[in-house]
Amino acid sequence: MAISAVLIANRGEIAVRIARVARDLGIRSIAVYSEADAGALHTVVADEAYALPGNSAGETYMNIPALLDIAVRAGADAIHPGYGFLSENSEFARTVSAAGLTWIGPDPDAIDLLGDKIAARRVAEEVGAPLAPGTSDPIGDWQEARAFAEEHGLPIAIKAAYGGGGRGLKVVDTMEEIEGAFNSAGREAMEAFGRAECFVEKFLVHPRHVEAQVLADTHGNVRVLGTRDCSTQRRFQKLIEEAPAPNLTEKQYQGIIEGSRAICQKVGYTGAGTVEFIVSEDGTISFLEVNTRVQVEHPVTEAVTGVDIIAEQFRIAAGEEISIAEDPESHGHAFEFRINAEDILNGFAPCPGTIVAFEPPTGPGIRVDAAVRTGSIVPPYYDSLIAKLVVWGSNRQVALRRAQQALQEFTVSGVRTVLPFHRDMVNNPALTGDELGLYTDWVDHNYRPSAGHQTEQVEAIYTQRRTMAIEVDGKLMNIGLPVEFFQAPAGAASSAAPAGGEAKAGSAGAVTAPFEANLVEWKVEDGAEVAEGDAIATIEAMKMESAVKAPNAGTISIKVDAGERVSPDDVIATIN
Repeated sequence: MAISAVLIANRGEIAVRIARVARDLGIRSIAVYSEADAGALHTVVADEAYALPGNSAGETYMNIPALLDIAVRAGADAIHPGYGFLSENSEFARTVSAAGLTWIGPDPDAIDLLGDKIAARRVAEEVGAPLAPGTSDPIGDWQEARAFAEEHGLPIAIKAAYGGGGRGLKVVDTMEEIEGAFNSAGREAMEAFGRAECFVEKFLVHPRHVEAQVLADTHGNVRVLGTRDCSTQRRFQKLIEEAPAPNLTEKQYQGIIEGSRAICQKVGYTGAGTVEFIVSEDGTISFLEVNTRVQVEHPVTEAVTGVDIIAEQFRIAAGEEISIAEDPESHGHAFEFRINAEDILNGFAPCPGTIVAFEPPTGPGIRVDAAVRTGSIVPPYYDSLIAKLVVWGSNRQVALRRAQQALQEFTVSGVRTVLPFHRDMVNNPALTGDELGLYTDWVDHNYRPSAGHQTEQVEAIYTQRRTMAIEVDGKLMNIGLPVEFFQAPAGAASSAAPAGGEAKAGSAGAVTAPFEANLVEWKVEDGAEVAEGDAIATIEAMKMESAVKAPNAGTISIKVDAGERVSPDDVIATIN
């Protein structure tokens, strides 16, 4: 079955990537966009673009009825979900198929099976994939976790069966911590995923994160496109990936490759997928999970194999065989650097705003997959990823040297990005040494920004902006202007009350929101005594959580309820 028109149920750089591949294949691409994404790059690259009223993910990119309505109106015969949003939502996959459209992704039953970490672990056990000791079924209470620790030793990991992104994961180093960790993991999992079931496994000390890229078609062909190391993470969010994964023995490599193939064959997997493992400092390998979608880091594998993974997704969904007859060999070495709009000097806080200048590097072996260009607006509602820099070299050292130069050339202004972090890392022996010194929480415990990264005031970056459409030389453009531009002159009457009741930003004891965000939860009760520097609330923007700390000691009076959206300088509490 040929695909003639695809609706891209996503945004940002992955939507741009899919639209470009669709054009290569002669397929009409249909983009969707929220109000905040009007004029975004993916709407320009695609052949057509349709509006999704609203800004929140639920209103827009995760609104299944609205997406299907546009698909039908636009004449799409397929939907590509990209990554994130609805990409691993089996209900969406089934709804797409029921509507007579082609779902570019794995079978929804495979999504359900592999999305259940306990069920996925059972599959890994059945096929003999590398696996650390752990429970095959959810544990009923903390005493079971203690019994497991007594048998297998500490540390142990208590994990939410339906968790992800570090939520519902607790590492326990002492017997006394087990009860509290079990209860906490369950609560986090219930709040985040609606399911509290947890299992327990032996925690591997200083683990690396190594994964295998898999392609599987409906004809029984399963190809494994080598390995990637994704150990450079912050709070379980990947920042740097490389392919192939360095410093693996042949036995470790084969265990990962063949274990990945066996898992996918066992469940009848189709499409692109990633099988993830952790490798401890003692060499132990353990299956982690399967991501039933294309990964953010897929380009780093493309760089060393020459395989267009997105194009293969289209071919597989159309019922064709994979275009490669066997597992491809890796040629050279490649790194991928995620360029997020985040402020490394303020705890990697999200940094929405307007891109004043975007100047990517050029040269041999350089690839940039971008979601923005000069003048683009980075909205506060979604993931902070704005671009990916992929650097290839004939070997690892050449790739590193090219990366050092490329990162120096890469210029982004108007918002802060993680470019300074990457520049630090490509000169850090933990990454550049002959023996990889990184592990999954190395950044959390060891990274400190180098001197000289402070270039502009944070307040200027977080200035609230209002988007307006203007016509320049007959072309419609969207620009973001500071809200002060629209405000009445000083002294003019206003009926608007300041956020947070009687208190105003800048007044003594006022606790203000640092940027536009959702107030996720309060860490303290109203009327509690707090000390200066205490974490009192959690806010979320661009899929990143940040702590709000008490500016002074005293008694807190909460002004904004959890779950509300706040703007920069809104007073959320007072401490007196």
